[in-house]
Amino acid sequence: MKYQTTLNDNRQQCLICPRECKLKDNQCGFCFVREDINGEIKLKTYGYNTGLAIDPIEKKPLYHFYPMSKVLSFGTNGCIMGCQFCQNDNITKVKPNYNFLNETSPEMLVNIALDYNCKGIAFTYNDPIAFFEYTIDTAKLCKVNGLKTVAVTSGYINPEPAKEFFEYIDAVNIDLKGFSEDFYKKNCLAHLEPVLDTIKYVKQNTNCHLELTTLLIEQENDFDYMLEQECDWIIENLGNNVPLHFSAFFPRYKFKDRKPTSQKTLMRAYDIAVNKGINYVYTGNIPDIKTSSTFCKNCGKPLIVRLGYNISEYNLIDNKCKYCLTELDGKF
Repeated sequence: MKYQTTLNDNRQQCLICPRECKLKDNQCGFCFVREDINGEIKLKTYGYNTGLAIDPIEKKPLYHFYPMSKVLSFGTNGCIMGCQFCQNDNITKVKPNYNFLNETSPEMLVNIALDYNCKGIAFTYNDPIAFFEYTIDTAKLCKVNGLKTVAVTSGYINPEPAKEFFEYIDAVNIDLKGFSEDFYKKNCLAHLEPVLDTIKYVKQNTNCHLELTTLLIEQENDFDYMLEQECDWIIENLGNNVPLHFSAFFPRYKFKDRKPTSQKTLMRAYDIAVNKGINYVYTGNIPDIKTSSTFCKNCGKPLIVRLGYNISEYNLIDNKCKYCLTELDGKF
């Protein structure tokens, strides 16, 4: 594997993500799926997935990247993150069981996407950084075949592999899980700074379309000061045109005793972000027409009206507001 180094005691150190796991022969990393096999770290889930689905692009969520298009979505097992509230723990927190996995090569994935007239392929459900090589090889084939590539990720990746990863990704939604190092350490078993570095890299050094999502968990990462700090950081480092999604949490994994996020909490976060000056703010997992819709940053008229993943109004002409001709940020 390209991103590994041999230590003095002959262990192999994986350099894909900031954990930099040090592995003995036949030992897997934190992610469950990268294993040292005779001195080479290999991906155990290459060519395997936990299921395929054709999704609306809005489900990723991506609201400013070819609305109303559909993508072929897939994921594998394992994850580089240790989120105690994981919403997909049935696939992220388990080791690969090949009896329950589908064998699908990158070529097969591309052919399926083309057969079903998909705009592209989405690497999602679990973090595509965990299945780095499978993602890259599939994304390269997508480029050759005119398909777009979408990644839904934590952004927990080291700088060098990030360059290769985002070279082949057209759009990304990065989970900014909470704007606090304590939250990341306690609830994700990770660190905040590498995620912020990845977000800045994507925005400042690539052509990849960027959107952000924060899954709000009440009394954990929904405090006003934390949301205000997050918005301030976004505006200072990314500008105010990066779409920001606040999504509702549902009890899962080790947070089964917590209550689901209320609409009131989502609306409070929405109002904070809008009042801070972020132009495109959305809520997810709880349907609301106002907070799911896109408004012109100049005249305030509705440009794309959504309820859930369904679009009922589309008021763009050549990517511009039909009322005042202001261009809408994104790719349409």
